[in-house]
Amino acid sequence: MSRATGPVVRAIVGVAVSVVALAIVLRGVDIGRTAGIVGAASPAWLGLMLVFASLDLALRAIRWQRLLAPIKRVAFPPMLGYLLIGYLANNVLPARLGELVRSHYLGDREGVSRTMTLGTVVVERVIDTAVVVAIAAASILVLHVRGVVANAVLVGLAVTAVLVVGLAVGILAHRLPYADRVVARIEHLPRVVDAGRKLQGGLSVAGRPRTVAEAVALTFAAWTASTLAFAAAGQAVGTQLTVGEAALLASGVALAAAIPAGPGNLGTYELAGVAIAALFGIGPDRAFAIAVLAHAGVLLVTSVGGAVALVRIGWTRSAAPAERAAAERPVDRPVERPS
Repeated sequence: MSRATGPVVRAIVGVAVSVVALAIVLRGVDIGRTAGIVGAASPAWLGLMLVFASLDLALRAIRWQRLLAPIKRVAFPPMLGYLLIGYLANNVLPARLGELVRSHYLGDREGVSRTMTLGTVVVERVIDTAVVVAIAAASILVLHVRGVVANAVLVGLAVTAVLVVGLAVGILAHRLPYADRVVARIEHLPRVVDAGRKLQGGLSVAGRPRTVAEAVALTFAAWTASTLAFAAAGQAVGTQLTVGEAALLASGVALAAAIPAGPGNLGTYELAGVAIAALFGIGPDRAFAIAVLAHAGVLLVTSVGGAVALVRIGWTRSAAPAERAAAERPVDRPVERPS
């Protein structure tokens, strides 16, 4: 598959997955009844849902700020802007390409290597996955959930273990047997060697216990806000979700995001929400209404916030040439290697 056709094929596959997921959901839903439930939703509870969704994003921006701190300190307002631009890109692009977009924007505006910045995003994604799987696992134990959802969480635990091992290998790559031989064989490709060192420099922030502890704490706080947003969406349509139910819904739709889908995880989000809500005895029409409201809230906050940030930060590259050159200059070693 060529570089030119690869993204196109992934986009087509993602859209196809979204269409199939929506078709499965809509097959068991009365659209008219769902529309009536959504139309009668409480504005006050919807407003509270948006507040929790905004708090979730703010906490995620602080988390990325703390992960990047060993490399460079960036103020909260621009950090939130870069994050929102990335989320806006995720809403319109497939395959979570927004992660690359926000790394590009931060690197360009702050004079930091984009590859090194991407390394911190990888660390963030691993921590986020580990925490969301832990929340989902705790929820299914508390709610005594069995079946497909429980099996999906077990798969998530296995994937998390693989990601953690992969992250550890990335951090300690320079200490692995034959690492010097590998570098020697590719030393005629200085760009590849330099990119590898910069990526390792970003990954190495995971070797700082305090940084990781802060990121984990902020991740739990962010998912708490996301759980409360789901609970508010339920209240908006007259359904009172327990903390465990709202937590399983929030973590479940997040795990569904791992499935390659169209922009904004359209379809897979709703399918996961309806399937999980069915475990609590919530009918498909009301479950679909809750999923639609929760998803719409996230898309609204990230899209509006991302658009505002894009206008404020600008579309074109703004970093001075000297700063960009410094950011992309080859480095001898990562910013920090864990002892």
